Amino acid sequence: MADDRDHKKLGKELEIFTFSDTVGKGLPLWLPKGATIRRELERFIVDEEIRRGYLHVRTPDIAKLELYKKSGHYPYYKDSMYAPIVIDDEEFMLRPMTCPHHFELYLSKPRSYRDLPMRIAELAQLYRYEQSGELMGLQRVRAFCLSDAHIICVDEAQAVEEMGKALDLIEYVNKVFHLEYGKDFRYRLSLGDRNNTEKYFKDDAGWDKAEKLLRELMEKRKAEFEEAKDEAAFYGPKIDVQMKNVNGKEDTAFTVQYDLSSSHRFDLNYTGEDGKAHKAFVVHRSSIGAIERIVAFLIEKYAGAFPLWLSPVQAKILPIGEAHLDFAKKIFENLKENNIRAELDDSSENLGKKIRSAKVEKVPYTIVIGDKEVEANMITLESRDSGNLGQISPEELLSKLKEEISAKR
Repeated sequence: MADDRDHKKLGKELEIFTFSDTVGKGLPLWLPKGATIRRELERFIVDEEIRRGYLHVRTPDIAKLELYKKSGHYPYYKDSMYAPIVIDDEEFMLRPMTCPHHFELYLSKPRSYRDLPMRIAELAQLYRYEQSGELMGLQRVRAFCLSDAHIICVDEAQAVEEMGKALDLIEYVNKVFHLEYGKDFRYRLSLGDRNNTEKYFKDDAGWDKAEKLLRELMEKRKAEFEEAKDEAAFYGPKIDVQMKNVNGKEDTAFTVQYDLSSSHRFDLNYTGEDGKAHKAFVVHRSSIGAIERIVAFLIEKYAGAFPLWLSPVQAKILPIGEAHLDFAKKIFENLKENNIRAELDDSSENLGKKIRSAKVEKVPYTIVIGDKEVEANMITLESRDSGNLGQISPEELLSKLKEEISAKR
């Protein structure tokens, strides 16, 4: 049933996140277990992006309003931006996007064609004042962390090549998450509308060419996609990865975008092989989207039963009685020292209740320790997904957990 997978229900039951009207609507508070899931996702994507040549940076959550006027975002997004903050006669904004920050970072020194493509990435905290009626759990919030990146390229051919590599990364991420094309996600080519000059940057020829390039990229990849008019970003067309929640509502999870305007607005130039200044080309992309939104999708995908590498508690140690507590503590300490997220249930409850509690919490592995285990220096291992796995040694347990975590199975 959809209700059994609803991330809002499971998020509360599994103590992943909460909200407080005193803090504010749409501003999620991550509980320890939820913070653990976030941390694993962030480490995973940052390490993978660095491996693929991205340069991770940090930029401020706030900037002068002039920055967003310069980028062109302010007239298009001002209704969903937080109100300006006036300090010392200057207006500042909580940022709703990172692109202008990254462009200013690019401009911090002269760039050569040898520096490009330059892949600037950040796990960026963003703020958008979504309408109250649009807020929905973690899927639509007012404060979120985006796995954002902006790729500065020498020409349109390099830009299209980088878009293909960004799609490769997205497909790799989906494979790790066990998300299947056609079942869990689909591609959408989001196009502009030449007549809608209030919403879109005016450059008819540029739009025609950019949309043609993205269409050819998807066809070359033999990727099924649908086209959607009037769904583009104001500065250019994009390839969106669309996912549905358990209630059937669709949202964009990841995106790769072709930018027609920012290079001109920010004078994003580089020195070419000929020693002359050339206009750069810009690609925007998000590899796992907003952390909040992907966590919501994954809670529903797994029905709260996260794979071992993402599980807030990876193993729970259940001594049957007080006589088994010392051995249980040794197992617990050994797992902790090896960065396994373990918990020791040393309560006075009987074994049946301890096992039921671990099942309710959807812990991947339970480790039972009684007289036989202490005598044999072994543990009895039970898997959430595969049932009773019998007795194994502490060394075998550690090896098994490490291998499964590393493989992200």
